[in-house]
Amino acid sequence: MEKRVFLIVLDSFGIGAEPDAAAFGDAGTNTLGAIANHPNFNCPNLRKLGLFNIDGVTAGEKTDAPAAAFARLQEQSMGKDTTIGHWEIAGVVSPEPLPTFPEGFPEELIREYEQKTGHKVLCNKPYSGTQVLKDYGEQAMRENALIVYTSADSVFQVAANEELVPVQELYRYCEIAREMLKGKYGVGRVIARPFLGNSADTFYRTTNRHDLSLKPPRKTMLDLLKDAGRDVIAVGKIFDIFDGEGVTEKIKTTGNTNGIAFTKALQTCDFEGLAFVNLVDFDMLYGHRRDVAGYAAAATEFDRFLADFLPGMREGDLLMITADHGCDPSYTKTTDHTREYVPYLVCGKGVKAGTDLGTKLCFGTIAQTICEYLEVDASTLDGKSVIIEKDRTKTKSSYRTLPLVKPFEDALLRKKAEQAENRRLCGKCYDKSHLDYINVNEMGKLITPGFLTQHFPLVLERNGMKKIRFHDLRHSCASLLYSNGVALKDIQEWLGHSDISTTSNIYTHLDYSSKVASANAILSLL
Repeated sequence: MEKRVFLIVLDSFGIGAEPDAAAFGDAGTNTLGAIANHPNFNCPNLRKLGLFNIDGVTAGEKTDAPAAAFARLQEQSMGKDTTIGHWEIAGVVSPEPLPTFPEGFPEELIREYEQKTGHKVLCNKPYSGTQVLKDYGEQAMRENALIVYTSADSVFQVAANEELVPVQELYRYCEIAREMLKGKYGVGRVIARPFLGNSADTFYRTTNRHDLSLKPPRKTMLDLLKDAGRDVIAVGKIFDIFDGEGVTEKIKTTGNTNGIAFTKALQTCDFEGLAFVNLVDFDMLYGHRRDVAGYAAAATEFDRFLADFLPGMREGDLLMITADHGCDPSYTKTTDHTREYVPYLVCGKGVKAGTDLGTKLCFGTIAQTICEYLEVDASTLDGKSVIIEKDRTKTKSSYRTLPLVKPFEDALLRKKAEQAENRRLCGKCYDKSHLDYINVNEMGKLITPGFLTQHFPLVLERNGMKKIRFHDLRHSCASLLYSNGVALKDIQEWLGHSDISTTSNIYTHLDYSSKVASANAILSLL
C-alpha cells in the first residue's frame, strides 16, 4: 500500500496563549478566538475534524463525533518565529532563541552591507512591512536605496521597488546579507520584499517574496525521509525555510489559493512519502496586518478545500493540519507573531477517529508520527509519536475463528511469558498501551506492519533462498492445502476471502498431477 502524508501548516493559526506567553509579550492572545465569531468564518469541515474539541479551545461548537484524532501542541523551542516553529515540526527543538535586533542592526554591519551592494540603506529599525513602504518607499526610489528593516522576529528584510531593482538583483543582495549574517548576527531568515507602485499611497508588496533561511543545526525529518528513499515534496515556502535540505521536489506558490490548488493536484499524483505544505497568507496578509476579516475569510477558503480534498483521500493517506506559531489579528500591542499553542488534526482511513490526544509538549510530535507511519527511524529527532491507528482488517470476512494447533499454542504462550518478563524488567518504561497485542517489541511498542515485509528478503538472502514476496507464502499454503485434498471452501475460510472465486483464481495453483487428471478427463469425453 502506497503511504502518503499531507502535512499542511496554516501559517500562524494559533489556538490560544501558551503558559509562557507573557514572557514574550503575548498574554491573552488567541488567533482562533479572534476569528471564530467573525461573519467571514464558516468552517464546518474543520469542526467535523474536531478543531473545536481540542483541549483548551473555547471558540466554536464542538462535534459529538470528530472525524480526526486531535491534540493541542505546545512549542518547546524558545521562540515564536517561522524558522524555529518549522524546525520543531520537523523534529529539531531550538533551546536558544535566534538573535533579534530591537534597536536595528549594528552600524558597522549596515556600512559593510552598503559597500557590498553599492546601495544606500534606509530605515534599519523594527517596522511594519506595509508601513515601512509608506514611510520610506518614495525616498528609496529617489535615492535608489534599499529599505532594510526587522521585527520582533529573527529577520533581516530588504525591500526594493521592482522597477528600479530587478527581482533577481534583489535576491542577490539578500544572498549577500545571508552570507554576512552568521554567528551572533545569524538571524533565522533574510527576506526579499519586492514592491511596486509610484507613491506612498500606491505602494504594494508583490508575490515575489523570497526567504533565505539558516540551515537547520542538524538533520530534520526531511533529511531522514529523503535518506530512506521517500519523496519529500515542499509546497510554498517550505523549501526556503529548510534551505532546501531534505527536499526532493519543490513547488513555489504565490499564496494560499495557489498553494491549495497545488495540494489538490498532488492528491492525484503517485508518490510515497511527504507533501509538506505551508499556506503563508494567514500570517503574511492577515496576521501581521491585523486583518480579522481577511484571516477569517482565508480560514473559510481552506475549509472549502477540505470539502473537496477529504473524499479523495486514498487508503494509505494521512492528512495532518497544524501551525507553526500564532499571529493574533486582534492583538494591537504589536504586529508580530504571538506565542500560542497550535492545533494538530490527523485523519485518514487508518486513523482512529475521535481520539483526544490532549496537550502534547513539542511540535516534534508531528515528525515522530510521520516517520513512524512511513517506517523510517526517527530516534535522532525530538518529540514522541502519537500515531493512532484503527484496529481493523481489510474486510468483514477477515474477522474469523481458526483452530489453534498445539505448536502454535505453545509458541504464543512462550511469547506471552517473554512479554511479561520484559514488562517486569522495564518497569515504568514499558509501554502498557498494547498489552492485548502479540506483536510488540521488548519495550511494549507495536511492531510496525511493514516489519515482516522489510525483513523477509534479508532472511531469504541469508539462507540462499529464491527471492519471493512474503505475501507469496499464502499462495504456497493454499496450493499445498488443495493438493492434499482440502476443500476449496475450507481454504477460502482459512484465508479469509469474502468470495470463493478469489481463492480459486488467485491463490490456488494446481500441481502437475491435477493438471494431468484434468487433461485425461477431457480426453475421455472426446
